[in-house]
Amino acid sequence: MRLTVLALLLLAAPAFAQAPDPVAQPAPEPLAVAVAVNPPMTGPKILIATSMGDITLQLDNVRAPKSVANVLRYVKEKHYDGTVFYRVAKGFVIQMGSWEAHMKGRGIHPGPVALEANNGLFNLRGTVALARAEEPTSATAEFFINLADNPALNHAAEDPGNASGYAVFGQVVSGMDVVDKIADGAVGDDGPMPGQAPIDPVLIKKVTLLK
Repeated sequence: MRLTVLALLLLAAPAFAQAPDPVAQPAPEPLAVAVAVNPPMTGPKILIATSMGDITLQLDNVRAPKSVANVLRYVKEKHYDGTVFYRVAKGFVIQMGSWEAHMKGRGIHPGPVALEANNGLFNLRGTVALARAEEPTSATAEFFINLADNPALNHAAEDPGNASGYAVFGQVVSGMDVVDKIADGAVGDDGPMPGQAPIDPVLIKKVTLLK
């Protein structure tokens, strides 16, 4: 991920310039700042029961139907049961999917999911998105929970299709405190991403589709 640093050039006014009269000059209007907000998600809910507590996700099968159907397929097949949160990137994301403790992987279905990042949903704190490789249509069972607002993960405005960003398909509606506890744990190298594996494995006991 490349972060762009914006250089701010501060222009000093001449020492002899007359300061504006605070009485005669009205105060300038504050600049409006656009704040990203997601619409309500009204799809099915899933419960992630972990060794540190429960996390409930509200999915959005209207804006991300393929992503939701993909995750629910894995839920119904109990793919996630007995796996772990194998990645903790401090201040960024926690991630789960197809790994048990001590780097024991699980098989995934062939046929990746079409990218649905251009769906009007933003990677804000508490949202859930499908992980993928560089290829846009490479997502499978892996997904992450955003620990902060991560605009760099959003669909690019200049992209007219679905070739950029990470598809948000849900939102944590209960258990964000559990997410934060997982994120606060010590990390090490005993996982697929060195330096980001919880030293004390966070077991995903069961993932259940709620009625």
